Amino acid sequence: MKDKVVVLTGAGGVLCSTLAKALAKEGCAIAVLDLKKEAAQKVAEEINSDGGNAIGVVANVLMKESLEQAKQQVNDKLGPCDILINGAGGNHPLGTTSNPYLEEKDLVDATEGFKTFFDLDIEGIQFTFSLNFIGTLLPTQVFATDMVGRKGCSILNISSMNAFTPLTKIPAYSGAKAAVSNFTQWLAVHFSKVGIRVNALAPGFFLTDQNRALLTEEDGSLTARGNTIIGQTPMGRFGEPEDLIGTTRWLCGEGASFVTGVVVPIDGGFSAFSGV
Repeated sequence: MKDKVVVLTGAGGVLCSTLAKALAKEGCAIAVLDLKKEAAQKVAEEINSDGGNAIGVVANVLMKESLEQAKQQVNDKLGPCDILINGAGGNHPLGTTSNPYLEEKDLVDATEGFKTFFDLDIEGIQFTFSLNFIGTLLPTQVFATDMVGRKGCSILNISSMNAFTPLTKIPAYSGAKAAVSNFTQWLAVHFSKVGIRVNALAPGFFLTDQNRALLTEEDGSLTARGNTIIGQTPMGRFGEPEDLIGTTRWLCGEGASFVTGVVVPIDGGFSAFSGV
């Protein structure tokens, strides 16, 4: 993978910044794309101070014009994109129910902020679908134009275990990630004649800034949901960002030259466990 130009969206976050730093150590030139300028520049500076080659670029994955401007910066400073990692994504609280199951008493619960399925806000649901699915489709439209007809180019999407079996409380996020998995397979077929491989990671449960409050208490102990997850994970722990590196290297490298259209679970055995 040496000298490949890698573009990562959402790379100011915990997971994709880890991937950016790992690929920089492989000799790749890294374009750190993030909606927040400070976050993108911070990761790029950390890579450069460690001897790598990176630039921080502001990009809104929901605006094609913003992505085209980012692409121009990448092309001018690093060259054409060889590998695209679509890491931008997330959930929205307005698309999340308060309880995992609906009970009749919930329909008259007047607690502030309490939400049943019937209370879900369409704007929160649309935001979640857009961020995860459109936020994967648009960067691909923009950056994959660099890849057509060139050897060794690939796209790596970030799906989720939700795409295989939806989790309670988060219907919008589960559906959006299922769309990402389906799009990964569709795109792999569509790009198969022009030399672009398309695959996806499906992380299990990793502690990030977005879900930490759902899974851990302020003192670091697990919430009830966190305990349920660990109890359903045979390896008995949450994933660490570094757990994604090996599969990313494989899927983006020449060792996976005949691999396209796959979604790889990285979940500590969660998807294999029946609960019994």
